[in-house]
Amino acid sequence: MCRLCAQILPEEAFAEKVLDIINGAAINQMLSLGHQSGLFDTLAGLEPATSEAIAERAGLNERYVREWLGAMVVSGILVYDPDAALYHLPPSHAAFLTRDASPNNLAVVAQFMPMLGTVEGGILECFRKGGGLRYEEYPGFHRVMAEDSGQSVVMNLFSHILPLVDGLDARLRDGIEVLDLGCGSGRALIAMAQRYPASRFVGYDLSHEAVGNARGEADRLQLGNIEFAVRDVSRLDDRDRFDLVTAFDAIHDQARPERVLAVVNEALKVDGVFLMVDIAASSRLENNVGHPLAPTLYAISCMHCMSVSLGQGGRGLGTVWGRELALSMLQEAGFGRTEVHQLEHDIQNYYYVNRKA
Repeated sequence: MCRLCAQILPEEAFAEKVLDIINGAAINQMLSLGHQSGLFDTLAGLEPATSEAIAERAGLNERYVREWLGAMVVSGILVYDPDAALYHLPPSHAAFLTRDASPNNLAVVAQFMPMLGTVEGGILECFRKGGGLRYEEYPGFHRVMAEDSGQSVVMNLFSHILPLVDGLDARLRDGIEVLDLGCGSGRALIAMAQRYPASRFVGYDLSHEAVGNARGEADRLQLGNIEFAVRDVSRLDDRDRFDLVTAFDAIHDQARPERVLAVVNEALKVDGVFLMVDIAASSRLENNVGHPLAPTLYAISCMHCMSVSLGQGGRGLGTVWGRELALSMLQEAGFGRTEVHQLEHDIQNYYYVNRKA
């Protein structure tokens, strides 16, 4: 049998698969609403309750809450007693759907698709004419990214991520210069600035909104060892300045990623380290079949990461640029030594520890 034929499903099986996908999309929308409204947090630890009691406790409209509860019951997320009309979120389910469950709160991730759906018309136009969208065309993007970063990066920063670089904790305590590229709302950098007051931290991002959010939080915390600026990170003049440069899920959607990597190499001191966190995937499509997040990664790429790069006249690598291409580009940028790590609890990212040649 040919390789293509082996991948073809029988008609009925394919129809069932598409129906599952459609239902999954509907459930995803409800998960996002449940997270943003606080309903999952309200239900966590609550004894079985009526829709009226749940709505009152959450401070929400009962009719909408009741319809949402129905979606949660038929999707198997809540359990239901029809005789007493009681709804319940089992603790084993709450462990993946509530703010207390961080960093395992999958409801945070569910927010991406509804948010990206708001630009569907613009992306459709890109299909017809090419080009891409601008960062500012994505309403709520920085809020969702900041929340996702808070549980995926910041929660693991000091326990798992920074320890990948031998001796880094001691150097940060003594005082070094640190740059974060594509810093977004600055949660990771602010966490480091709080923990390591002797070090100096700089965050660059293209988004005025994100940088404004980061500055506001740093000011609120009265941090004197951190600064944020709106910068095109492919055009830096910070040669031989930094001991550590970080990029958390920020390189693949750059307009000129090869130039950004070369600039990072130039900005590092001789013994400096570039810690790059990016998507755990292959550059070869066939190797990504079966990846537990592959459909989501390609969808986010099409709807955002690839598009914002193309919107700047860039290369449009996309979210799933892959390990093979990443290693090749790092080598071309002048990094002679690269270690690739994957954390046991993180199926989404590779952690690249890079040093100059």
